[in-house]
Amino acid sequence: MDGYSKARNQGGPDEASRRGRPCARCGIPEPGGDVERQSNFRNGGRSLWREMKTAVAATLILAFLLCGIYPVAVWGVAQIVFPRQANGSLIVRDGRIVGSTLIGQGFRGERYFHPRPSAAGPEGYDATSSGGSNLGPLSQKLVDLVKERADAYRSENGLPSGAEVPADAVTASASGLDPHISVRNAELQVGRVAKARGISPAEIRQYISKYTEGPQLGFLGEEGVNVLELNLALDAAAKK
Repeated sequence: MDGYSKARNQGGPDEASRRGRPCARCGIPEPGGDVERQSNFRNGGRSLWREMKTAVAATLILAFLLCGIYPVAVWGVAQIVFPRQANGSLIVRDGRIVGSTLIGQGFRGERYFHPRPSAAGPEGYDATSSGGSNLGPLSQKLVDLVKERADAYRSENGLPSGAEVPADAVTASASGLDPHISVRNAELQVGRVAKARGISPAEIRQYISKYTEGPQLGFLGEEGVNVLELNLALDAAAKK
C-alpha cells in the first residue's frame, strides 16, 4: 500500500484538515467537521433563546390584556350602561339587602306565593349548593316525589283531587334557584293568598301582572312571575 492510500484509510492529516472546510468548487463546508458541529450548536442555542423570549413576551402581553385590560373594560362599561344588573340585581329594603331578583328564595305560609321546588341544599334554595336532583324521568323516586308534591299543592290551594297542576309547581329547576313561577302557577295560588291577607283576588292579580316578566329578548321562554318581588310588594302594601 502506497503512502497516499495509507493516509486516506487512516484519516491522515490531509483529510483531517480538509473536513469542515469549504469545498474549493462550491464553497459549501464538507460534512462531519468540528467547525460545522460548533456552528450548529451555536445556531441551535440562539434559536432556542429566541423562541423562549417570544413565548415569555407573548404570555406577559396576553396576561396583561386578558387578565387586566379586558376585565376592567368590561366592568367599567357594565357599571356605566347597566349598573344594577352588573352588581347582582340586588333588592334593598330599608337600607338592607334582602335578596336578588335573579335568585329565588323559599317561602312558606299561606300569606305568600310559593316558589317552585328546589333541590339546592337540604332545605332548598341554598345558593352555595346550586344544582338539580339529577333524577331521570324513569326514576321511581322522582315519580313518587312529583305525586306527593302535586297532592300537597292541591291541598294547600283548595283544588279538587285530580286537578291539573302546573309542571313548575312540582318539579325543581336545574339550578334550584329559579326566581320565577309560571303565570298559571301564580293564578292557582291567588285564592289562598287573598284569603290569608284579607284582600280581594282582583288586587292580588294586579300585583301578579306588575311582577310578570316577559320572555327573554322577547321570544326566549315564557312569561314568569318573580316570586320574591311579588311577596315583598305584598308585604310592603300590608304595612301601609
